[in-house]
Amino acid sequence: MAAHRILITGSTGFVGARVTARLTASDHTPRPQLRLLAHRSRPEPPGTDQIEVHHGSLSDPESLHGLCEGVTTVLHLASHISGDPRQCRAVNDTGTAALLAEAERCGVRRVIQLGTTAVYRDGRHLNAMEGALPLGPSSPTSVTRLAGEQRVLKAGGLVLRPHLIHGRGDVWVVPALARFMTTLPHWVDGGRALISLISADDLAHVVATLALRPHLPQGEVLHVARPRPVSGRELFTTAARALRLPLPTGEVTHAQASTWPGGHTDAGWQRRLSLLTVDHWYDTSRLWRLLGTPAPHTGFTEEFAAGASWYRSHLAAQYPGARARPAPAGA
Repeated sequence: MAAHRILITGSTGFVGARVTARLTASDHTPRPQLRLLAHRSRPEPPGTDQIEVHHGSLSDPESLHGLCEGVTTVLHLASHISGDPRQCRAVNDTGTAALLAEAERCGVRRVIQLGTTAVYRDGRHLNAMEGALPLGPSSPTSVTRLAGEQRVLKAGGLVLRPHLIHGRGDVWVVPALARFMTTLPHWVDGGRALISLISADDLAHVVATLALRPHLPQGEVLHVARPRPVSGRELFTTAARALRLPLPTGEVTHAQASTWPGGHTDAGWQRRLSLLTVDHWYDTSRLWRLLGTPAPHTGFTEEFAAGASWYRSHLAAQYPGARARPAPAGA
């Protein structure tokens, strides 16, 4: 059997670095060969002839020439997250187009892209299957990521759409949750919302496993999350205890929360309120059937605890106003 030669974009990122590490340590026979696209952050893989580096940028199509030569699978894990539409478009949309053009030139047929559920129109998503929700991204990042996803799907690639991703290195989800709890220290609608989550480590496992499979779905979307959603109450309770923040007390309605004092100065308040207090539960049964491997078996609380110390350090540096409590004995 010929060795897999896998190209990875975003190999130094939150998820990409984990995927690279898993594939490097894989006991798959023959061992996969990796090619990493390096831009601003230079990858520092372990000394091994298993990895090569190509210097270039998704926003510079000419720099991608030769990137896909000899490659069997492309893992497109890079994305640009900001409010600048031009920069987002250059990486997420036209950058993806340039990557796909190079892959086509080199005869690469297998493309897996890390997408996002943020491409859906916001609202109540309750155990939603792929294809069941209307598209309607609202930010420059999500609009351009959807454009890139559509290019991948048209080319016959596979798009993975996780919802909330947590773990060491997460500077988006849990920090936003901590800010939310600090601004609004009450339960919203009793914390009954059901939310899909996955750890960055489990997501990397999914991506690496799919990369080594001989056959992949073509032109399809797969939701990626733990098989069972987490309730808002469990999410907030777990995070508060792990981050040593006060637990919410009392209860307010979603309508009251939408006009909460302190929220009006936060441009992202309404979106954050929706993500954390309204059902965002996605059906992932197709993914886990396809993988044929056990789904995450550890409890969410135990899994979250693995990154707790990192989060506390990050939050102490970034959000000094957060009301942290002293560590309990034995913590």
